[in-house]
Amino acid sequence: MNHSSARRAGFSFPGLPTGPMNGITDVAGVLVGHRTLTDGKQIQTGVTAIIPHPKNLFAEKTIASSFILNGFGKTTGLVQVEELGVIESPIMLTNTLSVPAVTEGTLSYLLAHNQEIGTTTSTVNVLTAECNDGYLNDIRQMIVKPEDAIFAIKAASEQPVEEGAVGAGTGMSCLGFKGGIGTSSRLVSSYTVGCLVLTNYGQKQDWIYSRHRRKINISDGNGTSMPTPDGSIIIVLATDAPLDARQLKRLAKRAALGLGRTASFAANGSGDIVIAFSTANRVPHHPLAPLQTYTFLHDSDASMSILFAAAAESVEEAILNSLCSATTTTGFNGHTCLSIRDALKS
Repeated sequence: MNHSSARRAGFSFPGLPTGPMNGITDVAGVLVGHRTLTDGKQIQTGVTAIIPHPKNLFAEKTIASSFILNGFGKTTGLVQVEELGVIESPIMLTNTLSVPAVTEGTLSYLLAHNQEIGTTTSTVNVLTAECNDGYLNDIRQMIVKPEDAIFAIKAASEQPVEEGAVGAGTGMSCLGFKGGIGTSSRLVSSYTVGCLVLTNYGQKQDWIYSRHRRKINISDGNGTSMPTPDGSIIIVLATDAPLDARQLKRLAKRAALGLGRTASFAANGSGDIVIAFSTANRVPHHPLAPLQTYTFLHDSDASMSILFAAAAESVEEAILNSLCSATTTTGFNGHTCLSIRDALKS
C-alpha cells in the first residue's frame, strides 16, 4: 500500500518511485515522534522531533546543511550548522513562542545522555524551528513545556509518520485549509530521499499558482473564515546518499522548487527554511585520529540530478499529504480551518 493521503484524495505525482512508507522514515535509522497538545478549543499546538539516527547524536554527528528561501522565522542552531556542517541534536519543530521551551527540553535530554557536555568538552547545539500557529492556538499561553520536547524525542520511531493535525502541526493552517505535518520519499537507484514538512503558509487564492489548481475551487467559501498571516514552512530533507555539507545545501535548494509547485511564492512574512542531512557518514565528537576519511558522491555522478528531482518531488507530495491528512479544526477564538478533504467532498 502506498501511504499517501494526497493520492487517495485524487492528486497525482508522476515521477520517481516512493519508498515503502512514502515518508522520511524510509531513510534507514531516521525516527520521528510527536507530542500533541489540545483542549479541543483554545489550545491547538505541539512538538515534533526528527532524529537523524538512533544512537548518540552528540557523540556521532550527522553531516548537514540548510537553505533559507525567506528568513521571516525564528530558529536556534542554524548558525552553527552552517559553520560546521553537522547536526548534533534532534531536529525539533514547534510553534513560534515555544522555541525556547523546546530548546530547553532538548538540551536537558542531551545533557542527561552526555555527562561531559559543558564540563570536559564543549556545549551542544540544539536545532529548533517553528511556524506560527496563532490562528488556531492561543499562542500567548505558551502551553508547550520542556518536558513536551522530551516526550516527542522519546516517542520517536521508525514507523510510518503520523501526518496532519499532529505534533507541531496541530494548529497550523496552509493555503486556506488545515495544514500540519506531511511526509514523503523518493527512491534514486540505491539511495532514498525522505522529506518531512511543517506547513503553515499561503491563502486559498494562492492555489492559482499551483499545478494542482484545477482540483481546488478557489471561488467558493470553503477554507478559513478569515485571512491568516503569511505563515511559514519548515522542510526537513533526509537522505542516505553520501553527500557532504556543500552538496546537501544544493539538495536543500531544490526543496524550494517543490514548494513552488504547491502555490508558494515565499511571501514577505513567510519563513521558508530547509534543513538537509545525510545518514551515510557520521562525524565523531571525539575522533580517534586527527585525520578523518569519508566517502562522498562525486558531483558529476548521474545520481546527483536525480537526487535533486527527488527532493523537489518529495517536498511537493509531503505538502499535499499534510493537507490531505489534516482534519477540520476549530480553535482559538472560534477560528476554524476546514480540511481539504472536507472541502473536496462539498
